[in-house]
Amino acid sequence: MPIISQSFRCRFNQLKASLCAVALALSVNSYAEKITDVHFLVPGGAGGGWDSTARATGTTLKEAGLINKVSYQNLSGGGGGKAIAYLIETARKQQNTLMVNSTPIVIRSLAGVFPQTFRDLTPIAATIADYGAFIVKNDAPYKDWKHLISEYQKSPAKVKFAGGSTRGSMDHLIAAAAVQNEGLNPRQLRYVPYDAGAKAMASLLSGETQVLSTGFGEALELAKSGQVRILAITAPERLKAAPDVPTLKEMGNPTVFANWRGFFAAPNIAKNKAEALAKLLADMQQTPAWNKTRDRYGWIDNYKANDDFIAFLNDQEKTMRTLMQTLGFLKK
Repeated sequence: MPIISQSFRCRFNQLKASLCAVALALSVNSYAEKITDVHFLVPGGAGGGWDSTARATGTTLKEAGLINKVSYQNLSGGGGGKAIAYLIETARKQQNTLMVNSTPIVIRSLAGVFPQTFRDLTPIAATIADYGAFIVKNDAPYKDWKHLISEYQKSPAKVKFAGGSTRGSMDHLIAAAAVQNEGLNPRQLRYVPYDAGAKAMASLLSGETQVLSTGFGEALELAKSGQVRILAITAPERLKAAPDVPTLKEMGNPTVFANWRGFFAAPNIAKNKAEALAKLLADMQQTPAWNKTRDRYGWIDNYKANDDFIAFLNDQEKTMRTLMQTLGFLKK
């Protein structure tokens, strides 16, 4: 039987102690990166697509037991630029903050609405895609999309399109693209911008505007109230959430567009913090609670995290630049 010296035993015990210390440190570090509360920063007012996405995500995270506490902050202004600047300026205090955003962060940056780009933040993950929709009041004279276009063709000035975002924004771009693909001049489109979807909806119901260009998720919720009708959506085919709503594509209009929505964190947060936030959103999408939320809004799962999300954003920037130049919103 081999003889173990006293000095070897001593060194062995020291090694065991060191390994235990490392294991404990790893355990503590893992625990430190467990996200228990999330603060959602919304760059627009209540009732819009950003607001509904942030609140639906926060509610689902809480209901699924993935976090203990959730809070929200609406900070509109500057086409979303005010919230972006705030997140950058207060970065040290925003370690558990997720700012919701979508295609407009690319569009408005290209248009010079604000000086920052997505590169000034920490992209965490895209979570959903939401198709565009065109809605009218329930008692509007337009029977369907084709009827609306025929009236628009007679007098573009009399058919005003509302949107919950600034001129040259996504709501405006989608409407302009849909009109252009009907063989009409998109620059004649009368687009009336509002601060978030709730105000745009109010303008539609009051008769101030005739058509609302918005996300399908918001349109579906509004249609359920019985106050509005959805004339068309920009999906490639009809959606299960609204099988009676036609697509532009089936009516001979090739406009197909999906607006991604996702989340960004403050600049320069630790890599493991960014990964923990991304994993939190990934875990959420696997829960029954999320399935119910997603289906209620008619959203499509579109999860892309960290480096994949950054690559996607770079591609989006190229695509949107080309579209904006084609429609005359950006010089070539």
